[in-house]
Amino acid sequence: MMIQVFKDSVQLSEAAAAIFVSAAHEAVSKRGKFTVALTGGSSPAKLYELLSAPEYRDKVDWQKTFVFWGDERWVPIEDEKSNAGMANKVFLDKINIPNDHVFPMWSALLEPEEQAQHYEQLLRKHLGDSGEFDLILSGMGEDGHTASLFPGTEVLHEKTKWVAAYYLASQHMFRITLTAPLINKAKRNVVLVFGANKAQAFGQVIAGAYNPEKYPSQLLKPVSGELIWLADEAAADDLPPHIK
Repeated sequence: MMIQVFKDSVQLSEAAAAIFVSAAHEAVSKRGKFTVALTGGSSPAKLYELLSAPEYRDKVDWQKTFVFWGDERWVPIEDEKSNAGMANKVFLDKINIPNDHVFPMWSALLEPEEQAQHYEQLLRKHLGDSGEFDLILSGMGEDGHTASLFPGTEVLHEKTKWVAAYYLASQHMFRITLTAPLINKAKRNVVLVFGANKAQAFGQVIAGAYNPEKYPSQLLKPVSGELIWLADEAAADDLPPHIK
């Protein structure tokens, strides 16, 4: 596990963009394709803007890039709550990536559980039995959740499925998510954490007692890949001094 602390979200996003480009180069040179799972929420907005700008955009072979998502709210892509919709607006619509290389989790034709099964089949086709993404981008909520792995939910105990769908009562909607077993297979998992409202949970996730039922981000334990936490100074405020 690696923790990098930056002055602000701008520097953090620049570091994340550099990791994205590096992971893409490495994957294409070694295997001829780059597989990445994107994250939603507010955390990646600046990162996506950077990746769609010439400085970074022109360094990635988008023709050999395949884009998936780490989780999604069960709403149409046109909905403002859609992770895929946000990524399209600020990122994917501005780069030269083939439409059939982009795989949103939403489907108007399937129920959430059916879509989860379909998405897992899709991942097995592109990732093979290893289930190794080249890169997964994640965020962390102020309650310590990551992807759609929320405190106290049954999905935290999933051991075999790669993708799961469930009804999140607190939000009155279905969520679909990659599960911890699959996320932990990634070659690189990069988690973006910024803002003072994340400090308490981040401190507990990194240095507190192991309690993933309360702080699900503690489930992030790579099988063999890298786990990289990128935090700003405000989010890192509760970390022990020797970790910062």
